[in-house]
Amino acid sequence: MIVKEEFLSRLRKIFDLNLYEVRVWTALLSRGVSTAGELSNISDVPRSRTYDILETLEKKGFIVMKLGKPIKFVALKPEEVIERVKSNLTKAAEEKSKRLDRLKGEDLLEELSSLFTQGVKFVEPSDLSGSVKGRQNVYNHMDMMIREAETSITIVTTTPGLNRKLEALMPSLEKAKKRGVNIRIAAPINELNQEVAKELSKVAEVKSMPKMRARFVIVDGQQLLFMVLDDETVHPNYDVAIWLSTEFLANAMEQLFEISWAGFDKI
Repeated sequence: MIVKEEFLSRLRKIFDLNLYEVRVWTALLSRGVSTAGELSNISDVPRSRTYDILETLEKKGFIVMKLGKPIKFVALKPEEVIERVKSNLTKAAEEKSKRLDRLKGEDLLEELSSLFTQGVKFVEPSDLSGSVKGRQNVYNHMDMMIREAETSITIVTTTPGLNRKLEALMPSLEKAKKRGVNIRIAAPINELNQEVAKELSKVAEVKSMPKMRARFVIVDGQQLLFMVLDDETVHPNYDVAIWLSTEFLANAMEQLFEISWAGFDKI
């Protein structure tokens, strides 16, 4: 069986399979029905591993074991596989979410929080810093900062970045506004994000700053998260942000921002 490595690589990422799993699965797809031995020969996967892999693929909903001897395996339609995988992922995510929700009311969380609180006492504020890689992780960290905000949130972003903020941060921004947090958002606003800007203006003071080319968030004048790459050119998986918990630098950045902010009218 000749299958391009690029094709196999795409399947691995989409369906979260390892190399042996994707080889055995595509081998079975090419045959429809086959034995483990035949699949081992076709896929170049060691026979000692093939049975385990087929069992895993069956549990994941990719294939079905045929009754009778010798034992054979049946490939399912790719459309059916997609539906089964989606269903399994949804159920698994729901179960994990329920476990995490239950954790909030257990002693285990109190113990974890106690460990963290005790540990932070011995940490210098300047040591609370690090890099955050991947856009999803960046937004998760941004969301955490917003949820912890007590007095102020300053967000500077790009035209496409403003659209992402509405989708990813609106719930946390709404809660922050209800807590009395002062929220300001600046970005180049045009026909591509004008409606989004109006929606965000319900929870924040939003201004269009056309010449501003920056991406950062300042919370309570103490925490600073700034993105170091251009979001219009970098792939989301390779986006990088630097997080700093330093009142001196955060205040300095906010003072510089104030100079630009004062020169524009809110939308």
